[in-house]
Amino acid sequence: MKKANGYLPRLLALMLATMLWGCGDSATTKTDLDSVDPSQPVADWKLKWSDEFDGSSIDPRKWTREVNCDGGGNNEQQCYTDAAENAFVAAGVLNIVARPAADGAPKPYTSARLNTQYKADFKYGRIEMRAKLPFGQGSWPAFWMMPTDSEYGGWPRSGEVDIMEAVNLKADAPDQDEPENRIVGTLHYGSGADEAGHKYTGKSYKKPDGSNPADDFHTYAIEWQEGEFRWYMDGYLYATQRKSEVRYNSRGEAVGLAHRGWYTQYYDQGTGELITHWDNAPFDQYFYLILNLAVGGNWPANVNETGIDAEAFANGQALQVDYVRVYECSADPLTGKGCETIRPGYADLDDALVEGAAPIPSPPSNGAENLTIFDGTLNPNWPAWDCCGGSTPAVVDDPALGPSVEFSVGAAPTVNGFITRSAFITDPTGVPTPFDGSGMLEKGAIRFDLKVVSAPTDPGSVWKFKVESNGGETAVELNLVDGYVGSSDPSPAVGQWEYYEFPLQMLADAGLDVSKIDVVMIFPAWGSGNGAVYRMNNVEISQASPRLDLFKDAENPAWPMWDCCGGSTPQVVTDDVDHGATAEFSIGASPTVMGFITRSANGGGDTPFDASTIVENGVLQFDMRAVSLPNTPSAPWLLKVEANGGASAVEVNLNTSLEGQNPAAGVWQTYTFKLADLAAAGLDISAIDVVMVFPAWGQGEGATYRIDNAAIYEAPPTYTLYDDAARTGWVLWDCCAGSAPVSVADDVDHGQVAEFSVGATPTVLGLITRSANGGDDQPIDATALVDSGVMRFDMKMVSAPNNASAPWLLKIESDGGATAVEVNLNTSLEAVDPVAGVWQTYTFKLADLAAAGLDVTAIDVVMVFPAWGQGEGATYRIDNMELAPF
Repeated sequence: MKKANGYLPRLLALMLATMLWGCGDSATTKTDLDSVDPSQPVADWKLKWSDEFDGSSIDPRKWTREVNCDGGGNNEQQCYTDAAENAFVAAGVLNIVARPAADGAPKPYTSARLNTQYKADFKYGRIEMRAKLPFGQGSWPAFWMMPTDSEYGGWPRSGEVDIMEAVNLKADAPDQDEPENRIVGTLHYGSGADEAGHKYTGKSYKKPDGSNPADDFHTYAIEWQEGEFRWYMDGYLYATQRKSEVRYNSRGEAVGLAHRGWYTQYYDQGTGELITHWDNAPFDQYFYLILNLAVGGNWPANVNETGIDAEAFANGQALQVDYVRVYECSADPLTGKGCETIRPGYADLDDALVEGAAPIPSPPSNGAENLTIFDGTLNPNWPAWDCCGGSTPAVVDDPALGPSVEFSVGAAPTVNGFITRSAFITDPTGVPTPFDGSGMLEKGAIRFDLKVVSAPTDPGSVWKFKVESNGGETAVELNLVDGYVGSSDPSPAVGQWEYYEFPLQMLADAGLDVSKIDVVMIFPAWGSGNGAVYRMNNVEISQASPRLDLFKDAENPAWPMWDCCGGSTPQVVTDDVDHGATAEFSIGASPTVMGFITRSANGGGDTPFDASTIVENGVLQFDMRAVSLPNTPSAPWLLKVEANGGASAVEVNLNTSLEGQNPAAGVWQTYTFKLADLAAAGLDISAIDVVMVFPAWGQGEGATYRIDNAAIYEAPPTYTLYDDAARTGWVLWDCCAGSAPVSVADDVDHGQVAEFSVGATPTVLGLITRSANGGDDQPIDATALVDSGVMRFDMKMVSAPNNASAPWLLKIESDGGATAVEVNLNTSLEAVDPVAGVWQTYTFKLADLAAAGLDVTAIDVVMVFPAWGQGEGATYRIDNMELAPF
């Protein structure tokens, strides 16, 4: 039973998505449950507490009757009473009965809830009940547990264990071929009682013979040990849940979960900090038992036939309990381990094991995010600044680089540049943001382009570069030529853009505290700059993304080609004009794996690659051509990556790449794998030291294949506009007809999708971020994608326009409508028109849209619609809309 509104939609989704269809006759267990007498204690367990209900009344030493009309926190429609008619013992059975209430009662039904709080509580063991369940729309029986003392805070931080629940048994079940007959076992945990903080995970089950739990007595149980729960019905283990297992990288940083299970958050008593715990908590404390029968509530009243069937409760509905028993594991009572009743598949995510909802840890921030000070647009946090000369730096249009900041020096001595101190920030949206460059000390630099429009009148003037930190507490001043990157005269040349780069390590070595950089200045030496006018662009503090080229036209000497075990010597051979020199591998009779390695024992340079800073957008990519396929044509081709001397490794099939293809003889093909996926599968991406591509072990004889352009690098980012919901800051939008586009549920592959409908009024529809239309003014700068990126989305036409010949269009606008491009959907790479009832993908090259006039730096509207005035009657859905690498 639950304590929070909003429970229904999530658990209903869980039931539908995670239902386990029983296969009890295949179970093998440590304890042979096929020969177990359910009236006797299970082998390996010692009976610790029980109630056989053999007396004439409910034992008050074991059970407390709750009295309240709170509705369980779930809008339930019963009052719990201590009346004998709602809970009594007869013929060795506890009866909890829900009945219609008298006229004028606070709730329309009465029932009972019994608990053992402060009379009996338990930590680890086997807890079981033999019971016959009630039926009817609105019925909600439950056997569950709550913590005796909420050691980790209020619900759900201290946990909840639902041993067995069922709703609406025998009611119509539209999602299955028989009346409702499922039970559910669930854990509740998380960081708070709100929808975001409350997490629950579980699994539903029904008997393989289709029998209904309301027709007869069945045994419901959990086995609870340190770090694990297992759920059973009539001895069949149908669900397992475990604590989370944190994965650490080579630096000892938490970077993911080897298993995603439960978690909790509670405050550290020493620091007062709210800490996330991925350990046994909260399920390492004592819990008490609860038995109850609710009527209605958020869950049962909104599924099956919905509401409450009054006729089903007219003569009462009863939860009948033959016994409740708690066993202790005699092998290890302190942990509950050693008495497991298990079967093959109980720890398999494709079978009984349930994935939890714990947040996935990531490494602590290294302070290495790049800072853009000016790239054609002023950063309100870092305004352009004239210290002392009284001028106002301006953004001017430069014929080569477009909008650029222009500084001027007059007779008054001054310095110019960019500053982030509050006294000099005039934009109301700007805030002081000193830059912490300590995380990029090794590879970071202050970079900018500079063009002198007119030189100082003093021919001996020396151009300077100066950086200050922490309000001027530390500062470094250097000659500008010290950062010049180029082959010509390092002195600034009039009328020519030149590039400068000052490594942070060089500045730190000169005495700068790089953790609080707040001023960057470029100027002719003090008092010598009169007459100087100069422009700056692409001003940033950044580090280049790390990149590893395993093979690109030549062997990387630190990462040589390698045959693990077959005794061959991979060769550099010339292929076609597009690929030139390539790495060639051949497999003989000896089983082997092959690839690239940096371990010194194998001839490498001991330079493991740290991809931690690019995991979000990073990829491992290579081109491959099978010169000859293996003698075993069905041999799967694999990618295997190892790290940290083999301490972690991930192996995947090549056809699981983003391209989803198998090698074809004689054809060059590209294979791309996301680093985030490899990391999620368990790879320590902080110390990659082997990359292998090969046919599966022992199946590769006869294969010869070539690899080129093999690299690990940061791919351009993906900007998702709609995937189950609109992008943050963007909204669904009807331009002109007044409709309200909505998110609706579609098929299992698409989930929530955006739905648009066109009526009689001409309109265009799509997604928008302009504040005047309900957005948060968060345009997308897709510059990094313009050369090789695409606009891509899935669309399903639910109903066609009345005008069957109406063309379907894509229109994208940028910068408040300053530029726009409109194209027909059938000009996509797929070249298809919408078909009613069919999901289709549409892909447009961003370079083509830019060439047609779209400014890709500030995309703020994306529209898909039948041509203006021709769309009446059309309803259509959009999903997976994104600007992404091709």
